[in-house]
Parts: sequence; structure tokens; C-alpha cells
Amino acid sequence: MKKIILAGWLTALLVSGSAAAESAGPPLDLLARPLESAQPYAWKHFSEDPQARLSEVWQLRDGVLVCRGTPKGYLYLDHAFTNFILRLEWRWPEGKKPGNGGVLFRLTGPDKIWPRSLEAQINAGQAGDFWGLEGFGLDGPAERKKTLDHAQFGKLTNLKRAADSEKPAGQWNQYEIIARGPTVILRINGEEVNRATGCDVRGGRICLTAEGDEIHFRNLSLRELPPNETAVSPQPNKPENR
Repeated sequence: MKKIILAGWLTALLVSGSAAAESAGPPLDLLARPLESAQPYAWKHFSEDPQARLSEVWQLRDGVLVCRGTPKGYLYLDHAFTNFILRLEWRWPEGKKPGNGGVLFRLTGPDKIWPRSLEAQINAGQAGDFWGLEGFGLDGPAERKKTLDHAQFGKLTNLKRAADSEKPAGQWNQYEIIARGPTVILRINGEEVNRATGCDVRGGRICLTAEGDEIHFRNLSLRELPPNETAVSPQPNKPENR
């Protein structure tokens, strides 16, 4: 009888896991089509210069998304996401000084520099830090957490990375961002470098920032997670530096 019950329990577990994976669907290639085409979510942009066109800051060249960096702003998916796995690769151009960049998500409120959101930092030498912008809530180990009030950007919360895993300029880095309820995990080049808990849970846009410096992206993929699915993902392959 125990064997029969155990076998039934395992079957139910496998079926429920399969159903969750099926409902989530395969990862979506975010650079498979021209930026301004629906795919099914169109890329749009905000710029501090109202006259700036998307193509003046962001260009897709042979699968590589090139951000010129100026004027400042962000490229965003026109949809609200809460739970997801976002994977991307980034690099700073060889021969140029690495600068500032980031990924904003769960972004809400009006467009501006910078809106309420959680940032996965890409700044050179700081990749893997969290920043809660304009009061966005998050928590983590006290020895790595600090808060401050900024005259322009409101309350800011920083959770410093636990490890340095980024590569030098000219080489591709891999970012994996796993947002599941109040917990968000950051992995760089296959290593977990940060984990925030107590994060605000709300649907919001996903953005790539333009912060004054040229930066390149490729292999952007997004998989939405159903509310009841545990975000367990296999270790990704290491990026090729070419």
C-alpha cells in the first residue's frame, strides 16, 4: 500500500511540474525582431531629450544591441512583469573606458530619470549590486545594505554584491536575473553574486538603461514564471567572447 501511495504521489508531482512548465512556455528571444516591432512585446524608449528617437540611442546590429549611452534614458518592454527569469549578455567596448549601466525591473510610475524600480547594477566594478530606486523596498544582510535619501531620486536602498565576477572590457558577461515573489537572485557568469529578500512584489516594466556610456547587449531571453512555480534554473553556458 505504501508503494502504491508513493507512486501516486510521484506521478502527481511530475504532472503538476510538467503543467507548470508548460504554462510558463519557452523563453522568449527579445532580440529576434526589429526593436519597435511587436514580439509579442514591443520595445519602447524614454529619453531625457524628448526629441531623441529610439534609433538614435539604440541600434540592433547582427544580433548585438548597441546602446550609444546618450541622451540618458532607457529601453523598455511595453508590458508588466512580476515573476520571471531574464538572461542577457553585456560587454563594454574594447578600447573605451567602461562606464555605467543597469537593468531596471518591476518599474512603475511615470517615466523619468530614474523611476521607482529595482535595479540590477551593471556599472563597471559594481556589477551585481542591487539598488532600490525611489523607495522600492528590498532587504538583505545588514553588513551589505545601506539606505540614503537623495534630493532628486528619493529614498535609495543599496545591497552590495557578495562576489565580483565581471570580466574586463571587450569580454562578454552573462547576467541571469531571477525574480520570484519577494526574492530576487542575481547570477553573473554562472555565479550567484547577490540575493535580495523582502522585495516589493508588483508588476512592472523591464528596462535597459542608457547612462552616458556605450554598452553592448546580446542573447536577451525572458521566461515568465507562473505565481506557483519555483524559479529553479540550470546553470547557463558560459558566454563566448567573440
